[in-house]
Amino acid sequence: MVTIGLIKEGKVPADNRVALTPAQCKWIMKNSHEVRVVVEASANRCFSDAEYKSAGVEVADDLSSCDILLGIKEVPVAQLIAGKTYLFFSHTKKKQPYNQQLFHAMMDKNITLIDYECLEHEDGQRIIGFGFFAGIVGAHNGMMCYGKRTGLFDLGRVFEVKDYRELIHTYFGVKLPNMRIAITGSGRVAHGIIEIMNLMGVTEVEPDEYLERKFAYPVYVQLKGHELYTHKELKTYKREHFHEHPEEYRSRFLPYTHCTDVLMNGIYWQADMPRLFEKEDIDERFSIQTISDITDDLNGSVPINLGDQSIADPVYGVSRKTFQKTMPYLPDSIDVIAVGNLPNELPRDASRYFGEQLIKYVLEDVVKGGSDIIERATILQEGKLTSSFSYLEDYAKH
Repeated sequence: MVTIGLIKEGKVPADNRVALTPAQCKWIMKNSHEVRVVVEASANRCFSDAEYKSAGVEVADDLSSCDILLGIKEVPVAQLIAGKTYLFFSHTKKKQPYNQQLFHAMMDKNITLIDYECLEHEDGQRIIGFGFFAGIVGAHNGMMCYGKRTGLFDLGRVFEVKDYRELIHTYFGVKLPNMRIAITGSGRVAHGIIEIMNLMGVTEVEPDEYLERKFAYPVYVQLKGHELYTHKELKTYKREHFHEHPEEYRSRFLPYTHCTDVLMNGIYWQADMPRLFEKEDIDERFSIQTISDITDDLNGSVPINLGDQSIADPVYGVSRKTFQKTMPYLPDSIDVIAVGNLPNELPRDASRYFGEQLIKYVLEDVVKGGSDIIERATILQEGKLTSSFSYLEDYAKH
């Protein structure tokens, strides 16, 4: 018998999402007699302890009897249980300095760490994540922000509705102005953004049309890798080569900054990749007024991302002259939405979606002891760095 434990989220501010919903826990135990699920008591989850109990799931204060522990965000060092297998978003694969202490603690405690972010198919496609709902909420927030800036339409906050179905109903009757929206990326985040564009009646157009034509109705363009980057010398784009040698490429986004009102940014970014634009590109021709930086990298693909805001207060302005943070909606500023936990605004829907992917692609392999996919996502094996992550050796040193 393998016991899976759903841990209480300990990171501050508390995350209210879960890896498995009560119904999903019930389904797992009904369909596999070798697996038992125990849930650590928590007052913060979007599904209450009572909902888990009514689904027949044990709620406990101590998970030390569990074999596999599932969380969402980083686990505080004090809450780590030695010798266990953990699955959560550790935010360590890019050598994030703020999680180095956690990484060392997991090594000291002989923990096996399987990182959700590293669960990929052979071609590098991510298997699991909250990206779709980050895209949903990020797109809504971007539109809400532009509506407030211009005074042309009004949208409420996502977290004020009960669920995604109710959110959709809030779009009925919203009449959008003639506006132009650029969407970057092709993954789950972009799919979520496009879902909102379709629900709000925004028309998709091709890149050349977007750059050359005028429109009497709201339009969006989706820009994928080959439309965003080109090799500096060869003038080509190959996805694998780009990810291996991003420093050899330059951004092709600049023309879009001269005809776009709202940027919805959903691309993956790392430090050696070209930014979409640079601060010096923000001149009198730069027409973007609102940026929803959904992938949310500080000073990343959007160089005026000056850091995280909270769900309660998601928008800040950036001065077009000094690039300092200002109040939002000022005439000489660009509004930026940069929130690291967007799916928390629709936690029950986001958790249900995440749990489905977890059950479909991951849990069975973890319970059986592994697979190629699990092996590629295992950063630590009983406290030791695995060969796939040997590049973290200096990060792992005390």
